[in-house]
Amino acid sequence: MTDANELLPWQWPEEIWRGKVEQVRAGRNLKPARWKNGARCAVALSFDVDHETNELRDGGKSVGRLSWGQYGNRVGVPRILDLLKRHDIPASFFVPAVTALLYPEEQRRIVGAGHEIGLHGWIHEVNTAVPAANERELHLRSADTLETITGIRPVGMRTPSWDFSEVTLAIERELGLLYDSSLFADDDPYEIVEKGEATGIVELPVEWIRDDAPYLSMNRFQALRPYTSPEAVFDIFRREFEGAYADGGLFLLTMHPHVITYRSRFWILEELVRLAKAKGDCWFATHAEIAAYVKAEAGI
Repeated sequence: MTDANELLPWQWPEEIWRGKVEQVRAGRNLKPARWKNGARCAVALSFDVDHETNELRDGGKSVGRLSWGQYGNRVGVPRILDLLKRHDIPASFFVPAVTALLYPEEQRRIVGAGHEIGLHGWIHEVNTAVPAANERELHLRSADTLETITGIRPVGMRTPSWDFSEVTLAIERELGLLYDSSLFADDDPYEIVEKGEATGIVELPVEWIRDDAPYLSMNRFQALRPYTSPEAVFDIFRREFEGAYADGGLFLLTMHPHVITYRSRFWILEELVRLAKAKGDCWFATHAEIAAYVKAEAGI
C-alpha cells in the first residue's frame, strides 16, 4: 500500500482513503425493542471528571486554571452526587487516572454511592498526538490505577476530548472492554466494527450538542467564551431528550463538574431529571448497565 504520509489527500488511491474509513465503523444498530423493565427510553447521565488535568495536559502553567479544575472537586462532584442521591438515580463518571490519584477519596465516594467509573485517559492527553506504544501503556496504566483506587476494574472508556486514534480500538479490545463512548455514528447504541470485523464492543455514541462544555466553557486567551445562555442550553438538551423519548432510544448527556455545577447552570440538570422522571417510563442507568443490556438483547 502506498504511504499516505507521502501524498496529499487528493492524491490518495482508493486503497488509502477506503482503508482509513473502514478502520473503525459502526456495525449493527443495538437499540432494543424495549428497554429494561419495559421502559420507553434509556437515560445515561455522564460526567467527565477532568479537574486539573485539562491544564496539566497543556503544561500546567496557569495556577488560575488549575484552581478552576479544583472547583470540580470541591463543589462540582459533591453537588452532583447530592442531586443523584436525592433523585435516586445512577450515573457514569469518566476519570483521568491523574485525577484519581489527586482525589482517591472522591473516586471511592462515587463508587460507594453506586455509580460507575470509566476510563478517561491518563492526564487527559490527546490520543492522536501520542505515539501508539505510549497510548497503549497509558491506557493500561490508567485501568490499573483506577482498579487499585476503587477496587473495581473499569469496563468502559471515553477517550479524552473524544479523540480516537488508529490504535485506540485495538487497545480497548486488549483491555476486554464492554463499551466505548467516544464516537458519533448514531443516536443509539451500535456494535463497533474494525476493518470489517464485528468486535462485540458496544458504542454508546456522544455528540458535542449533548455536551455542556462547547456552550459554557471559557478561556480568556483563546476565542472561547460561554456563548449560549443556560435557558438555551436547557432547550437544546430538552429537545434532544424529547427526540430520544419519541424514538424509544437513548438519551446520553455529557457534563463536566467544573462546568455544569455553577449556581446559574445546575438547574439545567435538575430540570432534565425531573422531566425524564415525569414521563414515568424512562430507565436511568449507567453506561455499563446500558451496554450490557443491549448486548444481551442482541445476543452478542
